[in-house]
Amino acid sequence: MSQGTFGIAIVGCGNISNQYLTNLTKFPDVKVLFCADLDLERAKAQANAYDIPGHGSVEQALAHPDVDLVVNITIPAAHAEIATAAIGAGKHVWNEKPLTLNVAAGRALLDQAARNGVRVGCAPDTVLGAGIQSSRRLIDAGGIGEPISALTLLQGPGPQTWHPDPEFLFATGAGPLFDLGPYYFSMLATLFGPARRVAALGRRPSDTRTIGAGPRAGAEFTVEVPTHVAALVDYAAGEAAQLLFSWDSPMSRNGFVEVTGSEATLAVPDPNRFDGELQIRRAGEKEWTAIPSEGATAGRGSGVVDMVRAIRKGEPHRASGEMALHVLEVMAAAERSAVTANFETIETPFDRPAPLAPEWDPYAADI
Repeated sequence: MSQGTFGIAIVGCGNISNQYLTNLTKFPDVKVLFCADLDLERAKAQANAYDIPGHGSVEQALAHPDVDLVVNITIPAAHAEIATAAIGAGKHVWNEKPLTLNVAAGRALLDQAARNGVRVGCAPDTVLGAGIQSSRRLIDAGGIGEPISALTLLQGPGPQTWHPDPEFLFATGAGPLFDLGPYYFSMLATLFGPARRVAALGRRPSDTRTIGAGPRAGAEFTVEVPTHVAALVDYAAGEAAQLLFSWDSPMSRNGFVEVTGSEATLAVPDPNRFDGELQIRRAGEKEWTAIPSEGATAGRGSGVVDMVRAIRKGEPHRASGEMALHVLEVMAAAERSAVTANFETIETPFDRPAPLAPEWDPYAADI
């Protein structure tokens, strides 16, 4: 594996690839060498748009001798298959979230990576952005006293109102819990560490939805997952969290996160973003006080850079496969609890990643 600039292959050239390619082509620690997709014309178009030297099939990407790491941004149903093939080819893997569709597949993936001596990282890397990292540093420094609880709210009418092809977002492995839950559960894992048990309620008011935008507007499709999930999480260090994920609300409310401590409550910036200002309200105060965040706000692909730098130095990377597997188990347990009406125990361990220094910068070469 390269000890200098890491060669990258992008697998999956859909909408989200634009954000990754915009950033990864500007980060000096990596070089995007290949774009791959089942649709070869789409792979070619993205390669041409971002001046990438190679394009073609997944098989060609995995056979590329200079590719060290595969950025797997396919649909969730393909995450395990593509990552397994990449690991088998001796490549490190960065997966879009969720890690896989189920915990067993996630465990198998990490076991395979360990046997092959490669690493797995996983989105969301918003946990590395200035907003969440500044929150982590403030909490670690005792800025809110002893952390006690968290409250998060995410609700709206659903992505079928704006996405031209929303079916996959309502299929197994998605829904508001699995599509957006990783941002919130990964944030809480970064702030609190591992969870130990979960309980939840789930609802699916309608078995179908109608596409509201794009050339297929008016087409009806099947909903396979709960579209309203309310979860309670008990953390091993003693904190508790309440989380709401709903695509059944006419009112939109995104990115609401409050962490309460013994001395103050902290409003954490939207975990689906890399930036954002902190707000703190201490005991006895009637108004919130703004605190500017410090750190990187580069966007998607930041986790790839942190992973590459960690591989070179032999250190743990922060948006790790182990934390992603833990988050996946938390979400799967919430989905299961919605059926069993029981608290479900969480068994997957991970080490809470170290915070980033405020000066960490993916645009500054660290080769």
